[in-house]
Amino acid sequence: MMQQWKLPDVGEGIHEAEIVRWLVHEHETVQADQPLVEIQTDKALVEVSSPYAGTIAKLHAVEGEVVKVGTVLVEFSAPDAATGSAAASTAPATTATPEPVAASAAPVSPADPASALAASAAWAAGAAGAPAKPRRRALATPAIRRFAREMSVNIDEVTGTGKDGRVTEEDIRRVMQGKQGAVQPDVQAGGNAAGANVSAPNPASPHRAGAPLPPLSPMPTAAAPGGPLQSEERVALRGLRRAISEHMVRSIYTAPHVTGMDEADATELVAFKRKAAEIAQRKGVKLTYLPFVIKAVVSALKEYPYLNASLDDSAGEIVLKRYYNIGIAVDTPNGLLVPVIANADQKSLLELAADVERLSAKAHDRTLTQAELQGGTFTISNIGSFGGLFATPIINYPEVAILAVGKIAKRPVALEDDSIVVRQMLTLSLTFDHRVIDGGMSGRFTRHVIRYLQNPAEMFLELV
Repeated sequence: MMQQWKLPDVGEGIHEAEIVRWLVHEHETVQADQPLVEIQTDKALVEVSSPYAGTIAKLHAVEGEVVKVGTVLVEFSAPDAATGSAAASTAPATTATPEPVAASAAPVSPADPASALAASAAWAAGAAGAPAKPRRRALATPAIRRFAREMSVNIDEVTGTGKDGRVTEEDIRRVMQGKQGAVQPDVQAGGNAAGANVSAPNPASPHRAGAPLPPLSPMPTAAAPGGPLQSEERVALRGLRRAISEHMVRSIYTAPHVTGMDEADATELVAFKRKAAEIAQRKGVKLTYLPFVIKAVVSALKEYPYLNASLDDSAGEIVLKRYYNIGIAVDTPNGLLVPVIANADQKSLLELAADVERLSAKAHDRTLTQAELQGGTFTISNIGSFGGLFATPIINYPEVAILAVGKIAKRPVALEDDSIVVRQMLTLSLTFDHRVIDGGMSGRFTRHVIRYLQNPAEMFLELV
């Protein structure tokens, strides 16, 4: 019987997703719970597993296409579809690497036309009754799979030298060294190796979802001999970059943004953190300033609950939240991700430090789960990590406020007796939704945060 599989509703208001990479092809036989496709939502890159066991009759979307929830993506010829995993059709799989599976045909590599022709020949041979070559799915972490895509390497053709045959970064680089002499398609000349229009999406391009954005090409002063002037490069707005773009536009055109700026004397905090970091290190935890900021923010949110809220436009209600899930903006090579520390008010400084370290590492490896990117009530952006002082951050909608924390730097400060001293100063920028919060409340909230950062001893009275 024929069975259709539709893009599932993964919750959190997500209504569409981009098809990043198909992990199967038409006419392939798959098992229930076998990885089927990688999709990019506005929250994360997730791997979705097949809900059925059977043969794929048709794939209804191409890589790079944005599809709505409920859109038919795959048709299965699945005689045992009724015994498939129904749960897999309603939620994405984790990013854990699956075991290798066998299938009826070799995989198609979009970057290699010869492989595509060979795969087509294999399908034809299978139709004629000839045995098809078993499909091998490499063992690799999501980060290594992303690296292989960036390098335009078909990871399923790489021999892994890691534990249990897992593919490592060194294995990918070894393959790349073997390809250094190969002729690459000249996309800037107006086409690719197959003569396709360069303006069409190219799934084989390294500038695809999950890949770092390339640096801008410098403008040459003169045209190369015999060739046109090359002064521009077009990069497809896809994957995480497109998700960030859409999210930012929605926020800025929905909520009227206002930003207030202030600074805190962090001299005592710097001294205390220096001593506390040594204790944390002995416990195997890297302590930064961010856990202290989180604690100060949570205390202020309890005092001013309208900053820990969202606005329900349809109901005309402000939703005040009595739980404190703090998002931490993480700058990664692929774009900005905001993992969430759940129940931050119930955690100690060391627990918060461990969460910050763990979630930041997962953000860089693109291994965050959907749950770790959902449910935030307030966001903190540490612009000081790359030298920033002040900023005008965009609200992580549907939240109503975001705090940008600048770098701590020594600056001269005038005291009340007109003497000038050198102090460690920390800058703060609070952007808020003016529909919910007024300037007076935002100012009092910021002063509450400053008071706790300037007096770590007072903060300890509320520590969990």
